[in-house]
Amino acid sequence: MRRLAPMLLAALAVFAAACEKKTQPAPSGEGGSQTAQQGQQKPATPPGGGEVPAGSDVILLGEVGALSGGQATFGISTRDGIDLALKEANAAGGVKGKKLAVRVYDNQSKPEEAAQATTRLVTQDKVVLILGDVASSNSLAMAEKAQTAGVPMITPSSTNPKVTETGDYIFRVCFIDPFQGFVMAKFARANLKLNKVAVLQDNKSAYSIGLTDVFTRKFTEMGGKITTTESFSQGDTDYRAQLTAIRKTQPDAIYVPGYYSEVGVIARQAREVGLRVPLLGGDGWDSSKLFELGGSAIQGSYFSNHYSPDNPDPKVQKFIADYKAAYGSVPDALAALGYDAARVAIAALERAKDLSGPAVRDAIAQTKDFPGVAGTITLDDKHNAVKSAVVLKVGDGKTEYVTTVNP
Repeated sequence: MRRLAPMLLAALAVFAAACEKKTQPAPSGEGGSQTAQQGQQKPATPPGGGEVPAGSDVILLGEVGALSGGQATFGISTRDGIDLALKEANAAGGVKGKKLAVRVYDNQSKPEEAAQATTRLVTQDKVVLILGDVASSNSLAMAEKAQTAGVPMITPSSTNPKVTETGDYIFRVCFIDPFQGFVMAKFARANLKLNKVAVLQDNKSAYSIGLTDVFTRKFTEMGGKITTTESFSQGDTDYRAQLTAIRKTQPDAIYVPGYYSEVGVIARQAREVGLRVPLLGGDGWDSSKLFELGGSAIQGSYFSNHYSPDNPDPKVQKFIADYKAAYGSVPDALAALGYDAARVAIAALERAKDLSGPAVRDAIAQTKDFPGVAGTITLDDKHNAVKSAVVLKVGDGKTEYVTTVNP
């Protein structure tokens, strides 16, 4: 998928700090997404507390994602998926006769930046709806701000249950960690026939802690044994002490519910200390960078995910072809979920009686049997998507579809 050049990434990081002091104008709405950058000259955001006033030809959405930092591939993929959905909608006439535009802010993979960006979107940009983030810790920081402001928010891929528990304006189009943790526990016992698994979790990540809790409970209930639970913190680079402790417990596999940026390094260091067992994980692994960071050490490992590009469904293959034509690569699950989140938002905006927060919120909540490329989406009474998961095996530079696990 498309990668931002280093100079542009640096510029985005500078802007994220600078925009605290300077209100940025809204994008014009002629295309899909435009990342806010210092010095852009665009038409001013219309007033109206999150509503687009009569006569305006633009419906402004907001997006917050990691375009730099440790989760940058997540944010870039999600942004491109959202961008594609908005371009398609605008080409088809927009919503209610208006063009769609999205103001994008880089949260630098930091919860505090995500919260500040959300505040800017609701107080300065006056957006109708917010899309983002990927990381649950970032989405939790955003959700509080969006809920307080009464601006609906849809996270494409934050799986921690607490995100939507923030309030009635917060939604997601992905499954949640209790299901994802169950999926890998069931796969480990029923498919791989594993008896003993060690856990290596990120103790500062809501996502990692949530998956650890569910996997541990479900794997144990199914007759398996957790040999030990070791911890690290996001940004660590040396995991050898934890891996050495894990090796002494002689597990059949290691469950590592983290992000690709750590998992690839953990895989290499596991081999260095003599651990030859497969690693198991969740959707936070899904990045082309995983192969680069993990090399041959990550091959033969497994993770749960939202979609597989091997799915022959015509709508999935059309999405893949359109995405490749626009961005030059096969879309990962983050791109697919960004695309689905934007399309769910667009459909809700079309159904809503007006563009007020309550009307848009109610329209999103009515989403049922929506044909997403990452699965059919029905939102339950807790604003979570009820949908299947897939398990993928890490191969040489690509993933291989293994199985589908239904709710």
